[in-house]
Amino acid sequence: MSKREDGLEILKSLGLPKQQQNERSILTLIALAGLKEDDGWAEAARPLLRIWDIMAWMRLHYDKDYAANSRETIRRQTIHQFEQARLVDRNSDDPKRPTNSGDTVYQLTAEAAEILRCFGRKNFTKKCNAFIGRHATLASKYARERRLTKIPVTLIDGSKYELSPGAHNELQRLIIEEFAPRFAPAAILLYVGDTAAKQLILDEKRLKELNIPDMNHDKLPDIVLYDETRNWLFLIEAVTSHGPVSPKRHAELEAALKKCPSSRVYVTAFMNFAGFKKYATEIVWESEVWIADFPDHMIHFNGDKFLGPYPQ
Repeated sequence: MSKREDGLEILKSLGLPKQQQNERSILTLIALAGLKEDDGWAEAARPLLRIWDIMAWMRLHYDKDYAANSRETIRRQTIHQFEQARLVDRNSDDPKRPTNSGDTVYQLTAEAAEILRCFGRKNFTKKCNAFIGRHATLASKYARERRLTKIPVTLIDGSKYELSPGAHNELQRLIIEEFAPRFAPAAILLYVGDTAAKQLILDEKRLKELNIPDMNHDKLPDIVLYDETRNWLFLIEAVTSHGPVSPKRHAELEAALKKCPSSRVYVTAFMNFAGFKKYATEIVWESEVWIADFPDHMIHFNGDKFLGPYPQ
């Protein structure tokens, strides 16, 4: 196998996340070991290298010429994770050196270098398992951190779910816990998407009964609620980084739902008024806007439907 293939096998064996199982990280590992293509892994060394030195090694010995602005990507998306996984030490020659110093250097830990020297030998797997036993895999650490930061959601019926962390899912939580009890108190949650899991809740049976065709995650609104008493279908877009219920989006959904007998209520939800102002000109008429910062109120893009005096 080539050094690149070997490097990938090593990273997998040490439990690096998939985001670091790529050519950039493989070549960084090889450079930190000071190895050329024809060198054996038993020759793995521990030179002190700056990011620039790592990039120069890739260019000289592996014909991989990263652009100068890739330096930060290597540092943030590879070196940082190598440090967390205990493969690399920073400034081992001078721990007091400022982090932002141009002389900052990185070096394989003695333990990591020893594992690399064992690659291809019978004891390689044993060495990796012992290393993981002492430090755990970075992938498992990240998974644990993700579990700890999940967003708990309580549905209208009292059941509980967890959404992946992020602004979009936080807004979805607020729609379920704050919008629904106020404006759709008898509604059933038919669908909610998760930015990581793609589909968290999908009531396929009820969607089929309503003649709602199968749609993938990208085609469905973020949240679908159904009020059986009024036969209303709430189609809600949670806007944090992508657009609202625009005329184009409205037309697409209407075409997809042409056989659905339920009346549709289109809602665009925002976290705050600033988000609403950013997209206000894109929102389709005959729809609703809900802003989480003002949960008791709605903005109606409905012409004269609600025109009239308020009770004095």
